[in-house]
Amino acid sequence: MKKAEIKLEVELDEQNVPESIIWSSTDGEGTEQLPAQAMFLALWDSQYKNSLRIDLWTKEMPYDEMKRFFYETLQTLGDSFIRASGGDPMAEKVIGDLRDYCAHYADKMDVLQK
Repeated sequence: MKKAEIKLEVELDEQNVPESIIWSSTDGEGTEQLPAQAMFLALWDSQYKNSLRIDLWTKEMPYDEMKRFFYETLQTLGDSFIRASGGDPMAEKVIGDLRDYCAHYADKMDVLQK
């Protein structure tokens, strides 16, 4: 069995606000530590049937980049759900609705380059 490790290192200030986020993976092209300004981590707890989440961003994360990060995360969640659904037509319809919302969000938040 193959194993991989994803490591996250978060440096906090006195008020526990992230100063920096560094991540690395043993299963990638490189194993060097890489900086990030924001992260969303979601895990499913099958025993309690709920999600566990960690949402972090550094003080230096610009608001315009955070808007783009939310947009891209919503889009990729849709992609993941389509793959996980195994071709369920209702999933395709619902994700179509999500994509419509993403387009609305991008327009209202001026996320995409014109």
